[in-house]
Amino acid sequence: MKIVILSGEPSGDFLGTQLMRALKKQAQFPLEFRGVGGEGMQAEGLETLFPLKDITYMGLLEVLPNLFKILSRIRQTVAMIREWKPDLIITIDAPDFSNRVAAKVRHLGIPMVHVVAPSVWAWRPGRAKKIAKLYDHLLTILPFEPPYFEKEGLPTTFIGHPILESGADQGNAERFRLQHNLEASSPLLLVLPGSRQGEVRRHMPLFKEICAHLMERHPGLRLIVPTVPAVEDDVRSFAWPEGTIIIQNLSEKYDAMAACKAALAASGTVSLELSLAKLPMVIVYRVNALTAFIVGCLIKIKYFSILNILADKELIPEFIQYFKTEEVVQSLDALLLTSQGQDQVKACGLELEKLQVQDMRPSERAAKIILSLRA
Repeated sequence: MKIVILSGEPSGDFLGTQLMRALKKQAQFPLEFRGVGGEGMQAEGLETLFPLKDITYMGLLEVLPNLFKILSRIRQTVAMIREWKPDLIITIDAPDFSNRVAAKVRHLGIPMVHVVAPSVWAWRPGRAKKIAKLYDHLLTILPFEPPYFEKEGLPTTFIGHPILESGADQGNAERFRLQHNLEASSPLLLVLPGSRQGEVRRHMPLFKEICAHLMERHPGLRLIVPTVPAVEDDVRSFAWPEGTIIIQNLSEKYDAMAACKAALAASGTVSLELSLAKLPMVIVYRVNALTAFIVGCLIKIKYFSILNILADKELIPEFIQYFKTEEVVQSLDALLLTSQGQDQVKACGLELEKLQVQDMRPSERAAKIILSLRA
C-alpha cells in the first residue's frame, strides 16, 4: 500500500511518527511512505521531498517573503502525487499547505484524510465548509470539534490528543542533573521560544530580557533551552546568559521538564507537554504588528492555550502581544516561590483528561480509521 503523508511543522512530525508506527503495526500488508516530514517520520521510513523548514512559516510577514518557495514546494508535492499514484493521502495540520495540495489532487479520486482540524471555533468558521469538499475523513484532537464539520457533511472522529503519547510525563530529573553536572539544589527554568524560525527570532530577545530579571531575583538560576533542528542554528547562535544549557534530543527535553521548577514558553502544543510533565508555566507570544491587527479583527476566543480554552478560565497565565515584561516576571516569580505552580498543575491535569479516548491510543484509533478507507 502506497501512502503519501504530509506534515508541515515539528508538532505534526511527532504526530506523523506515531501514526506511521500504528499503521505499520495494524496493516496486514507492506506499506510504503512518501511525502513531507521531519526526522521522526523519516526514521519510520518516510521518503521526504524536502525539509520541513521550507514550509514552516506563520504570519503574513513571514509567508510573503517565502511565498515563491512555498508555492514551488506545493507544486513539487502535487507532481509527486500525480506520478506516484498513492492508494491514500494523509495530511497533518498545516492547513495552508495541506489544503492547497488537497485541492489540486482531489480530482484524482484518491482517499484523503486530514489530521488536526483547523480552529474554526476560534476564527474563520467558513473553513469548515471548504475542507468538507476536500477530504473523505477528518480526525480531530479536541473533543468539541466534530460537530463543526459534521454539519458540513464531513465524516469526523475525535481520536484523542497525540501529546498523550509523547512520554512527556516520563522524564528523569536525576538523570538530567547528572548529565549536566547540576546540583540537586540548583534552580532551573525551562525556556521554550518556539519551533518556527520567525517566532524564535522574535521571542529570543524578549525571553532573554525576562530571564535577566529573574536571574537577578534568583541567584544561581540556570536556563535550559530545548530546540528542534529547523531552528537549532538560530537558538545556538543567540547570546544567551552564561551557563545556559541548550538541548536538542527529545528524551533529554522531557528529562529537563522533570528537573525544572517552571517554564517560560511560546504558545503552542508545548503547553500540553508541560502540563503532562507536571511543570507549571507562563505562556508568552508575540507576532508582528500587522498580523496581530488582522488576527485581532477575526479571532473570537478569550484564551490561546488549549487547557485554558477547555476550562474556560485562565489556569495558565497568558501574555499575548501587548504586555509589560514585569508582568511576566511577576507571574514566573509566583511559580518559583509559592504554591501557585502546584495549583496550576493539579487544575491542568483535570483538563488533560478531557483529551483522552479511553479505548485506545490516539495513533491507534487514527490508524484503524485510515486503513478502513483504503482505495
